[in-house]
Amino acid sequence: MNFEVFVSCAVTGSGDSVGRHPEIPVTPKQIAGAAIDAAKAGAAIAHCHVRDPETGKGTRDIELYREVVDRIRDSDTDVVINLTSGMGGDLDIGADEDPMTFGPYTDLVGPLTRLAHVDELLPDICSLDCGTLNFSDGNTIYVSTPKQLRAGAKRIQELGVKPELEVFDSGHLWFAKQMHSEGLVDDPPMFQICLGIPWGAPADTATMKCMVDALPDNAVWAGFGISRMQMPMVTQAVMLGGNARVGLEDNLYLERGVFASNAQLVERAVNLIELMGAAVIGPDGAREKLGLKKRS
Repeated sequence: MNFEVFVSCAVTGSGDSVGRHPEIPVTPKQIAGAAIDAAKAGAAIAHCHVRDPETGKGTRDIELYREVVDRIRDSDTDVVINLTSGMGGDLDIGADEDPMTFGPYTDLVGPLTRLAHVDELLPDICSLDCGTLNFSDGNTIYVSTPKQLRAGAKRIQELGVKPELEVFDSGHLWFAKQMHSEGLVDDPPMFQICLGIPWGAPADTATMKCMVDALPDNAVWAGFGISRMQMPMVTQAVMLGGNARVGLEDNLYLERGVFASNAQLVERAVNLIELMGAAVIGPDGAREKLGLKKRS
């Protein structure tokens, strides 16, 4: 069991949750505010996507990221900033017998273009999605090939940013370990075990334990489950020696029929962790675990 736990909050994501929740953060002001509120509730790390303020759709716009980061850094609330680098990997395969006519959801760019905002803003952490994945029941695939991943990991390392190695299945974990063994990921490696996304690894005890057992000995890791498995996976991660992630990217509800805020989800996770007899550590504690320096 982990007795010193940091909590990450993924405050908005890029999915189609706008319209399914009345207060999904969309504008940079709202996203930064959600990150600050989550930090005040006990989150050490804020994981941020940005959205087009007009449409609510996920975007790679550097200026939107800049506003979010500036607002967080200019606030009086300390939190470790973790920006996604996952945008730009969507391939919408054409329907039926015309797979090469890519659909409207396609947003496929190279590994360095996916990191343009990281290059510009130098967050503490950025995510690195460590493999290709069938995403949901349609024709959309998230594409992240070994060659793309090695190029991305090398650039992240050059920038002095900590990669959060997001693994959605056991093969992703295998390849993330390979990059670490090749020296593309500095010690201690940071893993995020992502469970419950169709059709990746399911959110259950056996799957999380199997993936944890395969981690490098010096890994610092967190785990999460989506939807109603969010809080069960908080406690499961802590029991298995890890840290926890919550937030509206992964789950919209505090309980059945009751919409949550990011701060409320963090508060509930903190309460569960403390009821288990563990302490929730803040940004400085997370930095120490992850080998991060506090940015001025």
